Amino acid sequence: MENFVLTISFLLMGMGLRRLPNFPKDTAQVLNLFAIYLSLPALVLLKVPALHFSADILVPVIMPWAMLAFSAMTILLLAKFFRWEKEVVGVLLLLIPLGNTSFLGIPMVQAFFGESGIPYAVLYDQLGSFLALATYGAVVLALYGSGSKPTLNSVVTRIVSFPPFIALMLALACRTLIFPAPLTALLNTLAATLVPVVMVAVGFQLTLRLSPEVLKPLGVGLILKLAVAPLVALLFCRILGLGNLAAQVAVFEAGMPPMVSAGALAIMAGLSPKLTAALIGLGIILAFVTLPLIFQLL
Repeated sequence: MENFVLTISFLLMGMGLRRLPNFPKDTAQVLNLFAIYLSLPALVLLKVPALHFSADILVPVIMPWAMLAFSAMTILLLAKFFRWEKEVVGVLLLLIPLGNTSFLGIPMVQAFFGESGIPYAVLYDQLGSFLALATYGAVVLALYGSGSKPTLNSVVTRIVSFPPFIALMLALACRTLIFPAPLTALLNTLAATLVPVVMVAVGFQLTLRLSPEVLKPLGVGLILKLAVAPLVALLFCRILGLGNLAAQVAVFEAGMPPMVSAGALAIMAGLSPKLTAALIGLGIILAFVTLPLIFQLL
């Protein structure tokens, strides 16, 4: 509970800083870059080598892809039923299957499950959500978006040059090595900045803009992302008799709100900016209510 209160406090600090004239508009972007290039790679290098390789780690790797397939098929069916426009379908296909499993997911996993849950959250994010954004996301943008179309080369380059993914590959390759004490201290210091930096950035850029034309797809999308998806994931785990920490973290991550990075790509591609902003903003706010409820079901 203490970690959850701290997480909320950092979020409120970010919201407060946005109202101070001394902080430029791109403060959140700078903080996000710090987290991507330093905080998150440091955390990955510290936590992933501690993983014990077993069948358990397959759950947080497979779950995001299973949730992606379920969410995408559900959205396509709902799109036919509600007769949504192409750009609305594109936004929902991009944002609902892809959760904020890194910037929001890892701090929330740490708050509810402690340090032991972080390696599974990293696997869910890097081998699931991030790879899905780079591959599945590229396909959605090509089919529904405007502007330049992604190529195989650009997708591969994006994957292999992403700092947390590089850190993940290094961590897996160096599992048997013991880091020198000064390096471990440096990594611990950088990793400790992840939660405050990320949550302040989230609070700084948190906006909530609603317009009548987006209410129906917004409501349907958030119900699917924040409630239906984690419940389906939980049912999947219960049927298979999976109740360990890896499965619990996977279900918890399945209930994260829409991915901020996917939202940025949707806006750049001209896919309903109003709906995109509403999904991101309201999704984050509602997640602070739905995630504790999901945790109680685990």
